[in-house]
Amino acid sequence: MTKLLNNVVSLFVIVIVALIIIPLPVFLLDMMFILNITLSLIILLITMYVKNALEFSVFPSLLLVTTLLRLGLNISSTRLILGKQGQAGQVIATFGNFVLSGNVVIGFIVFIIIVLVNFLVITKGAERVSEVSARFKLDAMPGKQMAIDADLSSGLINEETARTRRNDIQREAEFYGAMDGASKFVKGDAIMSIIITFINFIGGTIIGMVQGGHTFNEVLNIYSIATVGDGLVSQIPALLISTGTGIIVTRAASNSSLSEDVTRQFLKQPRVMILAGFSVLALCLVPGMPFIQPIILAAVLIFLGFSVQNKEKKLEEDAKKLVEEESAEVDETEYYKNIDNVYQLLQMDTIEMEFGYSLIPVVDERKGSSFIERLVTFRKQFAIDMGMVVPAVRLRDNGYLNPNQYVIKVKGEEVTKGEILVDYFLALDPGNLTGTIEGIDTIEPAYGIPSKWITKDKKELAEIYGYTVIDALSVIITHLSETVKKYAYQLLSRQEVNQLLQNAKKADAPLVDDVVPGLISFGNLQKLLCNLLKEGIPIRDMQTILETIANYSPSVHDPDMLTEYVRQALKRTITRKWADGGQIRVITLDSEVEKAIVNAISRNEQGTYLSLDPQTAQKIVTKLVEGIKKVKNVISTPIILTSPMVRIYFSRMLEQFYPKAVVISFNELDTNIQIQAVFNVAFD
Repeated sequence: MTKLLNNVVSLFVIVIVALIIIPLPVFLLDMMFILNITLSLIILLITMYVKNALEFSVFPSLLLVTTLLRLGLNISSTRLILGKQGQAGQVIATFGNFVLSGNVVIGFIVFIIIVLVNFLVITKGAERVSEVSARFKLDAMPGKQMAIDADLSSGLINEETARTRRNDIQREAEFYGAMDGASKFVKGDAIMSIIITFINFIGGTIIGMVQGGHTFNEVLNIYSIATVGDGLVSQIPALLISTGTGIIVTRAASNSSLSEDVTRQFLKQPRVMILAGFSVLALCLVPGMPFIQPIILAAVLIFLGFSVQNKEKKLEEDAKKLVEEESAEVDETEYYKNIDNVYQLLQMDTIEMEFGYSLIPVVDERKGSSFIERLVTFRKQFAIDMGMVVPAVRLRDNGYLNPNQYVIKVKGEEVTKGEILVDYFLALDPGNLTGTIEGIDTIEPAYGIPSKWITKDKKELAEIYGYTVIDALSVIITHLSETVKKYAYQLLSRQEVNQLLQNAKKADAPLVDDVVPGLISFGNLQKLLCNLLKEGIPIRDMQTILETIANYSPSVHDPDMLTEYVRQALKRTITRKWADGGQIRVITLDSEVEKAIVNAISRNEQGTYLSLDPQTAQKIVTKLVEGIKKVKNVISTPIILTSPMVRIYFSRMLEQFYPKAVVISFNELDTNIQIQAVFNVAFD
């Protein structure tokens, strides 16, 4: 069936071209005129019911086809009008008689008005909107691509979703670019219709007077009906197509059709309808104004406004009653007489999020939020990236918080918080803006980037200026994901370690049984894995981790030192994480600095530690911070490269002063990676 329709469409285009050359009989011409009107009406209805422009991406091509069809029919009808003394079919005659209504002058004026409305208002406006939209979409592409990359890197979306979104952005830009060009066809068609109309009338009048032997009044009557009828048969479909063009290029992306959006958004404002009703009713006070029409319209608006308002109040009361019923609890004294219920108070959630009341719709699935779905996607991506499953996140409302505030807790204690504006977008400044936009200044909570809260109507302009624009829900998800990455080592429990070992047994059960607990205890293994997570090293490759433990644990009993050997075994993972394009830019330590650190290493019964004097430590850190500031445009995340012996001690010292820095050793880099030193920390 699909192949047949494809062939029919191809043949139809060929037939349209043939209309320009081959004369059509009157019956077939009438059929083609009705088909043209029907096709235009279908296209108009489709533009009203699609949710976004890409659902009707073939529209620019249809504009060309329908324009060519109208021109072909115009030429065929002109041939009949001039060759058969105005007898060009019943459709043309009906339209001509209906508009003229016995008066040639009034009929022509009405026809010209219809043509000018189509040409100057609808077609011209649609052409301008298409041109502006095409330019804005193309200019906004880099910002949208950056937003997709940010979502992908933070784990909010997977690679397939990112690929789909990139493809949609490209298709959208191509669509509006094509619409910009296709609108010229509609404009040219409107101009050509006016020209053909004058040719039919003037040419028909000359032919009728010279060859037909009719009087001037007879010629005027015959050819005016045919001319106006022919023009209307062309202009009505053109008007429908132009209206559809205007609708689709001005249509914002939505989850509903145009009719549903208009109905829903109008009914959201019952007070406006009530005020409008009373305003229309006030027109009756104007002297000479008719009474019946304003009273009918005012009554409809007031009745509709009060009906919607009462319905909303009832829904609010039902929701309040439901909350009260759900919150009804047993008397606390009776409840806590049972000592087992008291123990429930001691239970603590690993991760909690508390929200002010204004943010509840953002995370509540019952109100259409995709928060849980996004959270599941992040948990999946985090497991792939880091080899650890994020625990369940407990969501609570907190009436003591600011309405727009949320708090993230780890093991019952607040670790970070943020504040968002629900109906706004966050525009992040990446540092290379081409313009500034008005908004509410703020700081992005996850990365500390200067940002602005902007309204929806400024979103596209912000993207054109180079801002990275994200919605409020994405701000929360990104903040949560970065917090989980930062505190992952605190979230790894004994139970989770046991789950990881059980999963590793599926691949290599003898290795797991040999290492745990024979060569390393559960407690020390947990500490080793936490050491890796604390510095952002994935623990997904459990087989390599356990094999390294098996190789070194007989001679190395300190979990911290054992961690260093595991890190060296995971060199490919570390290289992939921090290298870029086969090279890695690093900050190095001078040999004298490393020597000072090595000389300050002390040992006691618990193990080794760094006992560097405060003055020397402060001097090293100061030089390092100065170097980081100098090269911040070259490397976004400072990576310090040290010798294997120094790495662990320098990392522990640095986390007190600059926790965002990454410290790696030469043995933790793959041999085929190119190392580029951008700064060297040295004593003066």
